[in-house]
Amino acid sequence: MLTPADIKIIKELQKGLPLVGRPYLQIAENIGLSEEEVLARIKNLKNRGMIRRIAGSVRHRKLGFSANAMVVWIVPEADLARVGKLFAGNEQVSHCYERETNDKWKYNLYTMIHGGSREECFEISHNMAEASGVMEYKLLFSTKEFKKTSMKYFE
Repeated sequence: MLTPADIKIIKELQKGLPLVGRPYLQIAENIGLSEEEVLARIKNLKNRGMIRRIAGSVRHRKLGFSANAMVVWIVPEADLARVGKLFAGNEQVSHCYERETNDKWKYNLYTMIHGGSREECFEISHNMAEASGVMEYKLLFSTKEFKKTSMKYFE
């Protein structure tokens, strides 16, 4: 059961975090609660499974990156943890995750990279391959960017 205060918090979170030093304090001030209460309620909502995560969405084109590619990798199972950690720590990687494979698609590790050009993306992925020792990969370039929106539960 959601309380009226929970709904107010969710409405604020739906707008995106304010770009200030203490975003939860700003949310608290917007709805007339203390920062501590907002944080406690968010934690409670998360523990109850009502909020799964709070995440940022990067608008890479606004940051000057005109090319991006999902790089798919075939990484031996025994090496997956090491390579995943290496790639996830790379500042040029915005997403890094493992995926299930099947008989027709053997790629099990995915990384999203952003660059100023397609050539830069090829260079970034080549450097990642050299650093990791994983040489089986493909770049899948985005051809169109669709509008990014978050789910709205309360208007």
